[in-house]
Amino acid sequence: MTTAEADIDRRQEVFRRWQPLGLLVLGALLSAATVELIMPTAARQITAATLVVAAVLLQLWWGDRTRRGPSRLSVAYYAIRYVIGFALTLTNPFFAFYTVAGYFDAEELIPGRRWRRVALFACSIPVAGAQTSGIPVDGGMKWVVFAVLLAGNNVMLTLVTHFSEQEEQRSRGRAATILELQQARDENAALQAQLLVQAREAGIADERRRLAAEIHDTIAQGLTGIIAQLQAVATTSDHEAAREHVGRATELARHSLGEARRSVHNLAPAGLSYDGLPEALHKTVDQWADRTGVRTEFTLTGTAEHLHGEVSATLLRITQEALANVSKHAAATRVGVTLSFMDDEVTLDIRDDGKGFEPMALPSRSSTGGFGLEGMRARAERIAGSLTVEAEPGSGTAVSARVPLVLHE
Repeated sequence: MTTAEADIDRRQEVFRRWQPLGLLVLGALLSAATVELIMPTAARQITAATLVVAAVLLQLWWGDRTRRGPSRLSVAYYAIRYVIGFALTLTNPFFAFYTVAGYFDAEELIPGRRWRRVALFACSIPVAGAQTSGIPVDGGMKWVVFAVLLAGNNVMLTLVTHFSEQEEQRSRGRAATILELQQARDENAALQAQLLVQAREAGIADERRRLAAEIHDTIAQGLTGIIAQLQAVATTSDHEAAREHVGRATELARHSLGEARRSVHNLAPAGLSYDGLPEALHKTVDQWADRTGVRTEFTLTGTAEHLHGEVSATLLRITQEALANVSKHAAATRVGVTLSFMDDEVTLDIRDDGKGFEPMALPSRSSTGGFGLEGMRARAERIAGSLTVEAEPGSGTAVSARVPLVLHE
């Protein structure tokens, strides 16, 4: 419950507790002002004073018991208060204000809709009598006026009660809808968390396959070449040929060392250890531009959010793989990387002005087991995202990834 709702509840509780006494005081003041006109006899004045004292004692005794809800005791209190109010109205019509209290707390004190309607009708009798000029009603025309007022008061009560019940039903419906939305949001958050856990597990397996493919295609092949060159040195007596084989072995060793360092560097997105995704992407783009000499620009649109680690890692990996593809195949002179934060998703676009290619001409999986475009697509799909590629020979390539905006917990 919010602070505002708690304040409203406190005010309603204070009103329910003190409104009968306040209405009694109002009726007593108006009666005192007209005592000579309406209650000229001492007997009526003493009767009214006695009933007022009884009503005050009743209210002090009742206190804040309305919190307990409808019960036999609350019905007895309501009936006794009504009898006192009716008797007071007989002494002076202005005391009908006290009986009006029954309109406000019938729902809290009287159980059942049918009995509440009976209680409201009973309260309307002294009110209509007071409006007619007092009880008992004398004269035929005054009885007609009394009947019309009684009917009119009850019609208005019925309408007000009907509209109040409709509003209460709408409020309950809205509350149920809000509860359902909250439950759906909680379920969605749980599913996203589960999805990210599965993505993390799948990512570990994917990294193992990727490393296995890289080791086989680069480091293992390099070591095989080094062994072959050293074996050639062992079987030749030509010093010039031996030097040539040693040089080739040295070059292969340097290349294999570079590949090993690159593989270790790609094991984890170290750029995310200290920076958010926008900063890590900016640094990655700048470093790639320095290595390749290709003019590269990074753009951030929307309001940057602190994303879940798995989402950030996926987008950073896709960027690294896409830039690696550009340096290997595109022969581009300009590359643009754009990260966009939207209401419920994040998009990443990598565009180049290279030679492009025919997407339909590519095999479904690369020879390394799918660590190129298919690998990027698999990364995006593991976190409920998608990846599209637009390319045309001679017109460059555009890679676009869309993933859900899942914030860091």
